[in-house]
Amino acid sequence: MTGSTWPLAPSIAALAVALLVIVFAGKSLAATADTLADRTGMGEAVAGALLLGAVTSLPGIATTAIGAWQGDAQFAIANPIGGIAVQTVWLAIADLLYRRSNIEHAAASLENIMQALVLVALLCLPIVAYATPGLTLGWVHPASLLIPVLYLYGLHLVRRLRQNPMWRAEQTSDTRQDVPDDPDGEADGAPSTRRLWWRLAALAAVVGGTGYLIGQGGLGVIAATGLPSGFVGFTITTAITSLPELVTLIAAVRIGALTLGIGNILGGNAFDSLMIFLADAAYRPGSVYTDAASAGLLLAGSTTLLTVTLAAGLLLRQRRGVGFEGVAIPVVYLVTVLLLLVRAA
Repeated sequence: MTGSTWPLAPSIAALAVALLVIVFAGKSLAATADTLADRTGMGEAVAGALLLGAVTSLPGIATTAIGAWQGDAQFAIANPIGGIAVQTVWLAIADLLYRRSNIEHAAASLENIMQALVLVALLCLPIVAYATPGLTLGWVHPASLLIPVLYLYGLHLVRRLRQNPMWRAEQTSDTRQDVPDDPDGEADGAPSTRRLWWRLAALAAVVGGTGYLIGQGGLGVIAATGLPSGFVGFTITTAITSLPELVTLIAAVRIGALTLGIGNILGGNAFDSLMIFLADAAYRPGSVYTDAASAGLLLAGSTTLLTVTLAAGLLLRQRRGVGFEGVAIPVVYLVTVLLLLVRAA
């Protein structure tokens, strides 16, 4: 690892401050994005992917870049993949909070299913890179260069599906449809659309600024405690950088914007895959896949399994209670954490 790290006490303090800032800033993100989804006509699923997904991923971008720049390959790769895993677990938590029905049933959306499939494809690229670590262009693996291309094409597919869907989910009494609250303009007393965009930008700046504290704090904890980099990146720092997704997801569930909430998670997960490319590009000693070793492959495989489980839940749409995905997702995550510890022992 290159560069200096902070002592343990300042590192823990930095993580605590970042956590508090994220919680308070994240509370108004869901309402702002929900209103913009109605005003612009983009819909909750697309707004969740583009607006919430991008904004809530900002802390993870800084954390990943700091880890890669300072030469910790496992920490750099564990943060984006771990963020995807933790944010998928958040959906299981939201399922417990939404008492009316299974949240995957209520938020039936073809766009969200497509986002899950695109995410599976994005997660396959690092696995291919791990199988061919010596194949590089400069120091970056070609699979990393394909990640932004596939991400943008995935957004195009999601937008095309919204404009011209070829099938629709069966509507039930528990389905919450994406119906704009104020489709024609600004209601009396409501903030202007321009003001909402400025509010979103301000919240993005505040949330994104916490990434530096999380990155430095995480590396400080690793240096002071000797914990495995992959474990810290997959659990501690990603739990904090992923808090915006949890806060906005809970807020979206409370205001009934379920499609927005799931779109936030899936869109944020797809956006986090771009950080894998960032980790490889910012890691100067060579390809990040080579030095991250088998820990990164374990994380990529487990997170792909989590995403497939979620996609299956969105398709099966169990109507009552916590579905099979609400049980399987936390179990797979916990098993992955245990395997990381066993591997490091």
